Amino acid sequence: MRYCTMLRQVQNEHSLFVSIIYSFRFNKITGMKTIELPLKSAQRLMVASQKLTGPALDPVEIIEHLGYVQIDTISVVERAHHHVFWSRNQKYSPVDLDLLIKSRDAFEYWSHAASYLPMKDYRYSLPLKREFQKRETSWYPKDLKMMKQVLTRIRKEGPLRSKDFEMTKKGKSGWWDWKPAKKALERLFLEGKLEITRREGFQKVYDLPENVIPGTVDTTLPSETDYARYLIQRTLQHHGLATVSEIAYMRKSRTKTTVLTTLDQMLAADEISQVSVEGVEQTYYALKQSLENIPRVGQKIHILSPFDNLVIQRNKLITLFDFEYKIECYVPATKRKYGYFSLPVLQGSRFVARIDCKADRTNQRLMIHSIHYEKNVDQLLLQKIMESKLVAFAKFNGCNAVEYNMK
Repeated sequence: MRYCTMLRQVQNEHSLFVSIIYSFRFNKITGMKTIELPLKSAQRLMVASQKLTGPALDPVEIIEHLGYVQIDTISVVERAHHHVFWSRNQKYSPVDLDLLIKSRDAFEYWSHAASYLPMKDYRYSLPLKREFQKRETSWYPKDLKMMKQVLTRIRKEGPLRSKDFEMTKKGKSGWWDWKPAKKALERLFLEGKLEITRREGFQKVYDLPENVIPGTVDTTLPSETDYARYLIQRTLQHHGLATVSEIAYMRKSRTKTTVLTTLDQMLAADEISQVSVEGVEQTYYALKQSLENIPRVGQKIHILSPFDNLVIQRNKLITLFDFEYKIECYVPATKRKYGYFSLPVLQGSRFVARIDCKADRTNQRLMIHSIHYEKNVDQLLLQKIMESKLVAFAKFNGCNAVEYNMK
């Protein structure tokens, strides 16, 4: 291997310049250059790529940059999909997401989990929909007869919820059986034969795709190579760094093979860089331009959702941030270490604490049950710094005060 050192002048978010020194090496076998990145630079790159620093973006910009926002039902504090938007813009309100859906700038489908996705990426949901169409069983077997009946009814009556099929007369045939109808709705949705036009409360309202997807949206099926390129660019755009497994996460093995081939093509075209991180035995990839402008991230505090895009890949948190994190709502109470729904606290590019809290909406109090600090953290100083953030978080949760009820 041959080593070189490069000095970059990098402009940070405050228009100041800092010097970043990193090295690269040449692989004699592949002929590819591998950038060697300091660990702290890798951490900053990841945080900055998640848009947790710099000017606040509006909701459309946030979802189009992140590529997805995960939907979750847990409401101990504000639900995850709202929390993720708020972490990147504290002027965000849940009504903004309703407007995002109404304006057809976003739609619901599956990423690694149920998610809101940018409408401009709609065509990249089609490969998974085609896969579901081919499968006889996905969680439960196809019920073609019920699927046809459900689809016919929506064509005639317009948008419907699953509850609209409960105890509803079906003409001479008798009553609708709600559970099979609900399964049929979900299956039709997974196959792309129905879309979710909106939610009422948290109830999905289903409609035909032509009534939900704007006519200006590209609905052509991408080639395998186009789909792989999309996965690579999207993942590297909002994660900063990613391995092959992270790029192809929860995709079929054939897609992973195409991702590998496409990565080689993009490396050869100098669109991306192969990266090794100081002290980490993993091969990462990054967009070439992102390595030329890694901003400072300051010391801003973020109270994140357990489903935030930055923390969703738990193994990556351990590897690059030395932060072992999981939610314990599914763990028996006697075995919990950090609380029912602890939230990770990020300061700059370092995870510094976990807060277990609950929004008491009736009494408008954000109840703090516990705070666990990471090692080598000045607890008194951090407590003082976190006060204003907790007040802002309480307000976001419809509370007018923070109350400590430490267990």
